[in-house]
Amino acid sequence: MPQRILIINPGSTSTKIGLFIDGTESFTEGVAHSAEEIARFPSVADQLEFRERTIRACLEKRGFDIRSLSCVVGRGGLLKPIPGGVYSVTEAMKSDLKSARYGEHASNLGALIADSIAGEIGVPAFVADPVVVDELSDVARVYGHKLFRKQSIFHALNQKAVAHRWCSENGRRYEDVRLIVAHMGGGVSVGLHSEGRVVDVNNALNGEGPFSPERAGTLPAGALAKLCFSGTVTEKEVMKMINGQGGMVSLADTNDMRVLEARYKGGDAEATLVYEAFVYNVGKAIGALAAAADGKVDGIILTGGIAYGKPVQEGLNKMAGWIAPVTAYPGEGELEALAAAGERGLGGDAREYR
Repeated sequence: MPQRILIINPGSTSTKIGLFIDGTESFTEGVAHSAEEIARFPSVADQLEFRERTIRACLEKRGFDIRSLSCVVGRGGLLKPIPGGVYSVTEAMKSDLKSARYGEHASNLGALIADSIAGEIGVPAFVADPVVVDELSDVARVYGHKLFRKQSIFHALNQKAVAHRWCSENGRRYEDVRLIVAHMGGGVSVGLHSEGRVVDVNNALNGEGPFSPERAGTLPAGALAKLCFSGTVTEKEVMKMINGQGGMVSLADTNDMRVLEARYKGGDAEATLVYEAFVYNVGKAIGALAAAADGKVDGIILTGGIAYGKPVQEGLNKMAGWIAPVTAYPGEGELEALAAAGERGLGGDAREYR
């Protein structure tokens, strides 16, 4: 019997689904949700039935019978810190996601919808490498004050997937190499993969590392503290500056790197400064992790949507190519990575979330 794996990847205003048969994509589709539709729901968890109905309608329109599925894989949401890998959807996981115990995000719905569909037909439901994957080394967690500890939130799914792809193409084992992976998309995360673990990475969500299209990255702590107590901004406004209205939105009035690149190529001085500063910050982050790896790096990988840009590739190769060979795997490949995770889960390589 062929393995038929349904993938569910919810975003803030859309839900991507895909069907993979024996590792080959059969179809993918993005189901859009209007801002008005989403606004009707008080919380992300309240969207569950609505989102599931739209997915089922999409499958029915294609004439696809869900009873032929081998498993369903959802995008992992905000859970407690866990090591990378494939996880079975459990009652404990569903409870944490429904209550938004560790935070509210559209990706929380992935496991819940997957479990609902899989439970109906009696097949397994899995998630894989959620953004909360935590494999940091002890020294990487320490900040300069005891009240603060580094939190591991990054693009674990794509980072792990491209790292394994690099190993496959270079005849190496993931557990035997040191790689630096720079994911550049809506957020930017730069991680050091060492001997099968991501031992250091910036918190790509809440203000650390290079800036991105919508996120400010690292800001000067003293100046930020003064702003917070100036009486001119609310906590909500500050958090929006950090994530949503920071980065290129603040610096260049766009969250689209393609727009910024076009202005850069056209000689716009403001756009050129921001574009080059973006590359400069990512390159610095790669260099810092090379030092953390004692200079012993087998490869550097550029990924995410921004990695399609040739000037970005060329700029980072100039900055970091002396450290190790630079390879670009543009895009995110999340559906493919989740499908591969489903195959591993069906093969018995799934952990329990408790």
